[in-house]
Amino acid sequence: MCMLLSCVHLIRRPLQCIQPLLVLPSRSFMDLKALVSSLNNFASLSLAESWDNVGLLVEPSPPHTVSTLFLTNDLTEEVMQEALQRKADLILSYHPPIFRALKRITWKTWKERLVIRALEHRVGIYSPHTAYDAIPHGVNNWLAKGLGACTTVPLHPSMAPSYPTEGAHRVEFSVDHTEHLETILSSIRGIPEISSLITLPARAEGEEQTRISLNCTQKALLEVVALLSRNSHLYHKTEIMLLQKPLLPHTGMGRLCTLSEPVSLSALTERIKSHLRLPYIRLALGMGKTLEAKVKVAALCAGSGSSVLQGVEADLYLTGEMSHHEVLDAVAKGISVILCEHSNTERGFLAELRDMLATHLENKITIIVSERDKDPLQVV
Repeated sequence: MCMLLSCVHLIRRPLQCIQPLLVLPSRSFMDLKALVSSLNNFASLSLAESWDNVGLLVEPSPPHTVSTLFLTNDLTEEVMQEALQRKADLILSYHPPIFRALKRITWKTWKERLVIRALEHRVGIYSPHTAYDAIPHGVNNWLAKGLGACTTVPLHPSMAPSYPTEGAHRVEFSVDHTEHLETILSSIRGIPEISSLITLPARAEGEEQTRISLNCTQKALLEVVALLSRNSHLYHKTEIMLLQKPLLPHTGMGRLCTLSEPVSLSALTERIKSHLRLPYIRLALGMGKTLEAKVKVAALCAGSGSSVLQGVEADLYLTGEMSHHEVLDAVAKGISVILCEHSNTERGFLAELRDMLATHLENKITIIVSERDKDPLQVV
């Protein structure tokens, strides 16, 4: 009897070790199209500059699922090899590896080889670039954190992708006589691409009138003007307004940063180096300025900021790169310039991006940041 009980105990112990293995979660994944849609929702591609090349640049034949999303600032051949070794299914490269149109896909150039290797290994490539520059939680706001406590506004605010109503023009005019009103309204309703047609009672020069307001496209505007020009009295009282798309709050290119407290240029330089994890940066002192000069307002733009910073009044310009003559222009105006090399002002954002995307994607996939991605320039 004692021997039998001992056997029973021996059987129970291994069962307790096996049980946890039965509840291990399976590897999660997302369909590529669903993932791209989520990435576009995180940062609308409509915010990218018109010259940019953003979105899904390389797509493996469907269906394609993504278990591992690989983040990099620049997709070089060395980084591509790392992505393949780490079993990436989709590479998010901040800078688009395909910018200008490729006329052929051969083994001759490094960018063509990137496309070949991606397709051979069924790896997609997605690039957000300037869409990430514009968003409130993007690259430029991350760079601004290196200045310390400050308030920021975009240097060049982004506009909404569409008008609140159909059409970019508003036409307003007044009609004196009721009998003309129905005739005119009937004619206007027959013109395509007209919206928000409104009639309101009005009084002008002591006479009761009807005020007509409508929105229309550029094409419809030509027909409306042709209709109204048949009546010189109506035409001369017509007002035509070009509608502007509304500005998006906290969204746009570059940032104008007002520090909570003025800081010496020397101290601010150390803050920036610490934030970017750089031992050295380049500094040009503004005319009449010293390292102890106080900085209250800084204008910044990640990457190459010359066109965004041009003409902006500030104590300091912070960006990755500017030309020699652009630096001279700023210095002559008393503006100090800090240059950190192009991608050094962008790459550190990837760690924050990883965490934000993990939340945005509800931890459905694995997100990793490249360890081999680096700025091609170094101080020697």
